[in-house]
Amino acid sequence: MILNAKQRQAIAKLKKLRVGALFMEPGTGKTLTAIKIIESSDTDFCLFIVPFQSKGNFERELKKWSFRIDYQIVGVESLSNSDKLYLDLLLKITKYQHPFVVVDESLKIKNKDAKRTQRVIEIGKQAYYRLIMNGTPVSKNIVDLWTQMQFLSPKILGMSENQFKDTFIEYVKINSHGKTQEIIKKYWNMKYLYSLIDPYVFDAKLKINVSMQEINVDYEIADTTKYYQLKEQMLHSIGFMNDIQFLAYTQQMQQSYSTDSNKLKAVSALVNKLEEPTILFCKFVNTQAVLERKFPNCKVLTYGKGALGLNLQKYKNMIFVDKTWDYAQLEQAKRRIYRIGQDSNVKYYELTGNVGLEKLMNRSISNKSTMLNLFKEASNKKEFINEF
Repeated sequence: MILNAKQRQAIAKLKKLRVGALFMEPGTGKTLTAIKIIESSDTDFCLFIVPFQSKGNFERELKKWSFRIDYQIVGVESLSNSDKLYLDLLLKITKYQHPFVVVDESLKIKNKDAKRTQRVIEIGKQAYYRLIMNGTPVSKNIVDLWTQMQFLSPKILGMSENQFKDTFIEYVKINSHGKTQEIIKKYWNMKYLYSLIDPYVFDAKLKINVSMQEINVDYEIADTTKYYQLKEQMLHSIGFMNDIQFLAYTQQMQQSYSTDSNKLKAVSALVNKLEEPTILFCKFVNTQAVLERKFPNCKVLTYGKGALGLNLQKYKNMIFVDKTWDYAQLEQAKRRIYRIGQDSNVKYYELTGNVGLEKLMNRSISNKSTMLNLFKEASNKKEFINEF
């Protein structure tokens, strides 16, 4: 096998350490890089913690590169669902002298209060070596970094989450109906933050000799009745709504026009124009079923499952039928075709409907902002609410 320059640089830097982060964009070959880092150590067992849906693909990658160290692959979601699995892993890892724990798609452990995050960190404490891998270190804001660094070692940042926020974030706390919400205004001390994590991080951008073109396609939703009904319900509740409740409302609003007749016509026009195999990305299971029925020659994927672990370089075009709030998820989806091994220019077509939610989601991706904070900030502007 021939390693590229970025892979060699990453291995040279991180093989000297017992903890490290591979923030390598999808398509840059981070799995092979991780394998070489692991093989350069004296580990006698490696535990790979990966998204459940990518276990099979990860297993194939290990076999492809003839990985011969004793290992086990577990789905990160399974750690929160199975007490037995968690306890078995804690016991198993203590039986080895130099166990190595690798967390792939480490943004899955960004929430410090989630059971799976707490369990991954506890397992990591028993490991001699620890490595995290992700295409980007953050998906919404820099707080995503805190738990990832805690897994590697609390000594890297040397501060609690609250201290982290006070050091690097300017925010205001708003009390509403007995609940406290934190609104991020801006970040500061970024050079200091980078100086803390830089010794343990390798960050690689994908550079290949093909171009990437992003094209927006506007369309007019045929029936917005349900959308505006849900919008009115949400606006009456926004003052005391948390992120989960907000997401539930916007999911319903988005789903109300996910298979709109005009939207499907826009997809059909694009598919016919491209005249070659195309990937359609959507958000909802029922939308996936409709698209698969109407466009049998296209590959239809959902963000949750299709955005991870697939190598689809034979495709050159991708249509985003539904939008997503999650910046990291969108980037993962794009890198299914824009990656090492792609030999043609690629094009992304993003459908945008004529409702305010679509504009808000575009802004969220552009700003990498939290959904609810962005909405509350925007809700102070009357003209934006009228558009929404």
